[in-house]
Amino acid sequence: MLPELETFARQTAQAQGVPLDQVEALLKTARYNATAVRLMTPPARQGRIRRAWFSYRQRHVDPIRIRRGAAFWEAHQSALERASARSGVPASIIVAIIGIETVYGQYTGDHRVLDTLTTLGFRYPDSSRPERQAMFREQLADLIALDHQGKLDAYTVEGSFAGAMGLPQFMPGSLMRYAVDGNGDGRVDLAGNVDDAIASVGNFLREHGWVRDVPVFAPVRLPVDAGRLAQDGLTPTSDWPALKAAGAQALPSHDTRWQTQALGVIDLQDEGRNTHEYRTATPNFFAITHYNRSYFYAASVADLAQEIQDRTGF
Repeated sequence: MLPELETFARQTAQAQGVPLDQVEALLKTARYNATAVRLMTPPARQGRIRRAWFSYRQRHVDPIRIRRGAAFWEAHQSALERASARSGVPASIIVAIIGIETVYGQYTGDHRVLDTLTTLGFRYPDSSRPERQAMFREQLADLIALDHQGKLDAYTVEGSFAGAMGLPQFMPGSLMRYAVDGNGDGRVDLAGNVDDAIASVGNFLREHGWVRDVPVFAPVRLPVDAGRLAQDGLTPTSDWPALKAAGAQALPSHDTRWQTQALGVIDLQDEGRNTHEYRTATPNFFAITHYNRSYFYAASVADLAQEIQDRTGF
């Protein structure tokens, strides 16, 4: 092995409590994944990528996901109800995330995760992002630990070009810390067991701050100059008294629990169309951003969830 892999093997064996010979045997089978490198390579510098909310939403809140999401909900209603009762996360949100991630298991990835994580952990294609390379090394260490614990077979498990696995596309660290047994069989299988995937998505969001019985977006009419209230970051920076004082108005709603939560005004911008769509996000919006840091992603999850719920009538 390369000297840097040898060092990583020793550090991982000590930190994870895995025999060194097991770590080395696994790493010696890792192969360079050129596809992962190509897909992770930043585009040629032609200026900043323009934000395009409209096209992003069209790609993710699409007729296929809405139709299949309704069928998925009907087929797995009991598991979704159990997961929702346990986590507080609505079934519609769980269904939407699995739909956006893999179209209900249709696209889970065919890259060996060991190859992907080793490649990106030691040959990440963007030298200006050392934190990304470090993150993939951490995920590789978690993969090795999961293999040692018998929770997966690192020699064979497959996933996306970034190392995400199963119906909900969990990275090894998320699988280790947030995946749960959804059907009581004593094991977690995010690729082959839909109940486990459903329960794990709910548990992930609960562990990242989901608030039961609060919507993703507050029913608020923002003032015409809402842009001055917009924020960045993954933590809400305002609250209802501050937004109300700035001219926001509450829309009729049967539940006002959102008014006691931290809130943040987010900007769903489409630069090509020269439009801004401002929404008032609750902690549940920001919980979804821990799944994917993109505001577009979290808003699409909420919108797809609503479309599927409207279609099913549940």
